[in-house]
Parts: sequence; C-alpha cells; structure tokens
Amino acid sequence: MLQSIYSDRHLMCLAHFSSANEKQGEAGVRVKAYHRLYRRTSLKMDFQQHGYRATKPRARASPPIGGPLLFDDTSSGPPPMDNQNYYSSGYNMADASAGGQDPGAGSLFADPMASAAMMYGSTLANQGKDIVNKEINRFMSVNKLKYFFAVDTKYVMKKLLLLMFPYTHQDWEVRYHRDTPLIPRHDVNAPDLYIPTMAFITYILLAGMALGIQKRFSPEVLGLCASTALVWIVIEVLVMLLCLYLLTVHTDLSMFDLVAYSGYKYVGMIFTVLCGLLFGSDGYFVALAWSSCALMFFIVRSLKMKIMSSFSADSMSAKPQFRMYITLASAAFQPIIIYWLTAHLVR
Repeated sequence: MLQSIYSDRHLMCLAHFSSANEKQGEAGVRVKAYHRLYRRTSLKMDFQQHGYRATKPRARASPPIGGPLLFDDTSSGPPPMDNQNYYSSGYNMADASAGGQDPGAGSLFADPMASAAMMYGSTLANQGKDIVNKEINRFMSVNKLKYFFAVDTKYVMKKLLLLMFPYTHQDWEVRYHRDTPLIPRHDVNAPDLYIPTMAFITYILLAGMALGIQKRFSPEVLGLCASTALVWIVIEVLVMLLCLYLLTVHTDLSMFDLVAYSGYKYVGMIFTVLCGLLFGSDGYFVALAWSSCALMFFIVRSLKMKIMSSFSADSMSAKPQFRMYITLASAAFQPIIIYWLTAHLVR
C-alpha cells in the first residue's frame, strides 16, 4: 500500500516537473523570439538613423545682405524636373535671343518705326554706293584696273630682266584670247601697273635714304621729290594723249597703258641711284647710260607693236612716219626725265 502511495506521488512529481519544463521551454522560446525581434528592430532603427544623417542638408552660410547671388543654390536638392522627366537648368532659353543679343535690341527691332528707319538708311547707303561707283566708272574702269595688277612673282622677275636686258628678247607682240589681251602673269609683253607702283615707292624711299646719307634730308625735300616725279608722269601721259589725238592716230592704247610704259622708268632710276651711292659719279653715269638705252629700246619695241599695228586697218589716220616720230620722241624723252630726277640725289 505504501509502495502504491509512493508511486502515485512520484508520478505526480514527474508530471509536475514535466509540465514545469514544458512551461520553461515555452518561455525560453518566447525569450529567444523576443530577442531576435529586438535585434531586428534595433538594426532597422539604426539603419534609418544613419540614412537620415546621410541625407541631412549641410549648413550653408547666408549670402551678404543686399548682394546678388552669382550662382543658383543647388546644394539643397536636385533641380526640378519637367514634363519629360528631364532636369531643368533654371536658364530660360526662350528669353535669350539668337546670337546672345540683349533683349532690349529685340524690342528695338520689333518697333516698326525703327525697322522703317533702318530700311530707309540701308536704301540710302546702297544708292550712295551706286552713285560713287558710277562716278568712278566715268573716269576709270575698276575691272580694267584689276587687269593691270594681275601679276605673280614669276612675271615680275621676267619683266624686271626684260627692262634691264631687252636686247635678247625676240617676240614683242601682246597675245590675245578671243579679242581680249591676256593678263600680265600669262604674257610678259602685257603692260602692268604693279611694277611701276612698287618702283615709284621704292624710288621715294631710296631718295630719302640718299638725302639722309648726305645730311640733306627733310620732309619738305622728300615731299618735293615725290611730287616732282608724279607730276612728270602726268605731263608725259597728257602729252602722249594729245599727240595721238592731234595726229589722229587710232590705237588701242589706253591711259593705263601709257601710265604703265611711263612708270617703267623708275626701275632704271633705282638702279642708277644705287650705282651712284655705291660707286660715286662714275658709277652713276655708267648706270644712267645703260638704263637709258635699255628703256629706250624697250619703249620703241613695245609702242611700235601698239601704234604701228593699227595703220593698215585705218587709212584715214596719220602717216606711218608720224607714228614713228611719236614712238621715238616718247623713247628719247625717258633719259632726260631719269637724269632730272636722279642727278640731285648723287653728289
């Protein structure tokens, strides 16, 4: 009987111990679940706290009172987006006119009175330009003047050699293409104005240097030398035109042709003055004789092809001997001018 009572109590203790263990096991599981939930919650809160700190705006210094901002403040957040999900730059491209002009200029051109005034002014400017071109074309042709400056380096070298050594040249006839003479750079016999112009300028500079070497330089003397050389060219051309008119010599010589042939003497004058400065009076006279003879030969052969070629086509014009006289007189006049314009520079 005692044994049965002891066994019943032992079974009750075991049942109570097992129930206590079960309760303790459930409590442990709950503690572990609470612990895991706490760790997850703390990690989440820590992540949110760190993310908030990463996106927290930085402190900015306020701009000075009354001073304009040079740049837009874009540090607080991204710029706004338009309807097409593109960031807008804050600069209105529609307000900027083409070419970066001031908007005030657009309002000026939008004014009908200003537009009318501008159109009227441009019309007057075009009319004035046309009038000036017509007045210039009355005395000289710009296109024909361009013809005399159509040269190149090769032509200039050949022409200078021809002016100083004309005795070996055989063909003096000017070539034509469809009744139009070839430009100077394609024909060495064609007259040009580039060499006379450059030779004239060089002669003036050389005259100033010669006067400076001799301690006689002054602006008035140099101006007198330049004006005298220019006046002699004008006189020579006018006399030539007058002779051709009085003797009824019909030729294709133009005023530019005569200026070109008269201006070639400056090449010989430069050579003469240089020889006079380097070798004295003896060198001056030798160079004067050489340059004068070469220029006379060049003028006779060149003008003969221009003046004598039209005699057969015009029977009512002057006799051939008159034409020859004009050619020879023009050539013989060249040494006199060369000596007159260079003798005072060499002493």
